[in-house]
Amino acid sequence: MRIVRSVGEVRAALAPLRGGTVGLVPTMGAYHDGHLSLFRAARAECDTVVASLFVNPTQFLASEDFGAYPRDEAADATLAAESGVDLLYAPTVDEVYPAGFQTHVEVAGLAELLEGAHRPGHFRGVATVCLKLFNTIHPDRAYFGQKDAQQVAVVQRLVRDLDVGVEVVVVPTVRDATGLALSSRNAYLSPEEREVAAALGRALTAGASAWRAHPGDAAAASATARAVLAAEPRLTVDYAEVARFDSITVLAGAIRVGRTRLIDNVVLDEGDPPA
Repeated sequence: MRIVRSVGEVRAALAPLRGGTVGLVPTMGAYHDGHLSLFRAARAECDTVVASLFVNPTQFLASEDFGAYPRDEAADATLAAESGVDLLYAPTVDEVYPAGFQTHVEVAGLAELLEGAHRPGHFRGVATVCLKLFNTIHPDRAYFGQKDAQQVAVVQRLVRDLDVGVEVVVVPTVRDATGLALSSRNAYLSPEEREVAAALGRALTAGASAWRAHPGDAAAASATARAVLAAEPRLTVDYAEVARFDSITVLAGAIRVGRTRLIDNVVLDEGDPPA
């Protein structure tokens, strides 16, 4: 595996490989089995696999954990190489946002719900960096995890609205034995906090069961999930709601355990909504 740090380097490295399919896995590092599942999915479908490794400052609010976000490039590079990544693009902040940078991408509607309401400006940062990565790497496919369902929807809308020639591939969420969705921020949790955080997975599972019992009843699904979360006083709930993201309906939740904020979701329906 080769590590490159500039737009020029990554384009030069990919130039002789353009006859085959290029897959991109955008990441912020701190790799876990969820990331590795994305690498493996890309490896199975693409001739060349590129992973980006960039902690994107523009998607963090001023009060959030940009400075503390886990970073270990050497460990990440080892895991990426072992998982079949061919090229690791690890630019500096100045490479992505050079002096004088002043262009940003806004996705209206989808980016204003749930995470967008709780983290204003977050999806502007996500959309902007993803479009920059797509324009730099020109992948045929880009791989994202279902855990970040709203992010996936924002990127899909970006791709459609701006005619970006990228197929967005969604890979299922990877969970630990307790049902907790894997996340780089799980590293912040103490053993006790991990037990508390597992309530989010249980809540979403219960809410999904309520939805299956009463298809289309968003209120029942949301209320069921919130009831499970309310039984765990050591966490704070930001939201637990059913949301429609274009062609997919999810039950999404965000909680805070100590200093750590975690998100998760389960898919309720795909395709047209219930009548």
